[in-house]
Amino acid sequence: MAGLAALCVVLPGRIALGGQELRWPTLTEVLGEEKTIESIEELEELEELDTLDTLGSLDTLDTLPSLEGRTEERLPIPKVQVDSTTDSRVFLASFYASLTEAGERTVRVLHYGDSQIEEDRLTQQIREALQSRYGGSGAGLLPLAQTIPSLTVRQELYMNGRFVTPQQGPRRYMVHGFKRDQRADGLYGPMGQMAYLSDSLVKGSEQIRAVCKPLQNNGHYDRWQVFADSSVHYSTSGDTVFLSGRGGVYGLSQESRTGVIVDNIPLRGCIGTVFTKIDSTQLATFYREQNVRLIIMQFGGNAIPSNKNPGTISGIVKGLRQQVRYLRRCAPEASFLFIGPSDMLTQENGEWITYPMVPYMDRLLRKMAMEENIAYFSLYRWMGGSGSMLHWQEVGLAGSDGVHFTRAGARKAGKAVAEWMMEGVDN
Repeated sequence: MAGLAALCVVLPGRIALGGQELRWPTLTEVLGEEKTIESIEELEELEELDTLDTLGSLDTLDTLPSLEGRTEERLPIPKVQVDSTTDSRVFLASFYASLTEAGERTVRVLHYGDSQIEEDRLTQQIREALQSRYGGSGAGLLPLAQTIPSLTVRQELYMNGRFVTPQQGPRRYMVHGFKRDQRADGLYGPMGQMAYLSDSLVKGSEQIRAVCKPLQNNGHYDRWQVFADSSVHYSTSGDTVFLSGRGGVYGLSQESRTGVIVDNIPLRGCIGTVFTKIDSTQLATFYREQNVRLIIMQFGGNAIPSNKNPGTISGIVKGLRQQVRYLRRCAPEASFLFIGPSDMLTQENGEWITYPMVPYMDRLLRKMAMEENIAYFSLYRWMGGSGSMLHWQEVGLAGSDGVHFTRAGARKAGKAVAEWMMEGVDN
């Protein structure tokens, strides 16, 4: 390491050697900007994000079986004809109409997405826009144990009076991830994950205390809802939920009794083809009883880095179409909005360029959305199209990986989606 560091200091980032060009990162690129840690919470958050905040690995990406074994050499990208004259917000008409009921009951919005929406990023801006106009409060659905820090709610988990990490708490089952963490019966609940209370799995897990403290301007909410098996007993006091018994806990919700409730449900590293693994009866019951009137799906980006074949991308979009149809059968009263991937960068011959499959997937997703009568928002086009992520990096709106937004960038993107949606109400 010392030798490589010396090489980075003495020599530039590239040299000619035997007719070939040898490149390596500069010392600045390797070390990055030093961050001052001012609290234990900051250190824990930084370590967790640094360990987990990746676009996804081959071990965790949900790939479709029908795509296995396909070659990934780069092939010519087919042209996709898209009708550019239709404003897809017309497909949100049912949702817009339901907002007139918000003064008398809750109208629920679920935002499913990949790591771009973690920490409640993007979702928070949509929630604020809807609640400021139609009422409502609270962060909505939360898992029993939050593995990724949130900008909206700080969560702590206690067993028998002792603070525990999510990994030390009740066993978690997740629809997306390792096979060992999945269930055969598909009972994951609306968040695609559940925690199982059983003293046979984790000593003392029959005595759980979940503390969920709202942050920033999210302090007000009128009630708790706890979604769990009937064998699980619970009570609430302030920002704390006490649970006992044995069974599954599918989510906790801080919310108002009327107005709009917007749930943030991130699925790290997920392509978005996992919803058909969730029990349809369980989903349909939740969507119906909670008056879910809009489902937002934000996926596609995780398929880009590992796939260079247009046929594979086309197959993944077909898989996403199946997910839309499945969720629509579970939530027939809901409108749907699909948010496509942002611009994403890769390095080719030492230069940062847009992944070739990004614009192709964006066109395919929009075509799919129009054919399925669902709204579509193109993050890629809104950002400025090919290469726009470079500018976003320059102005501090995107991270060094060329894939993820910074928090400021996520706020900007979330506000754009929210404004676009609200313009549809006025129109």
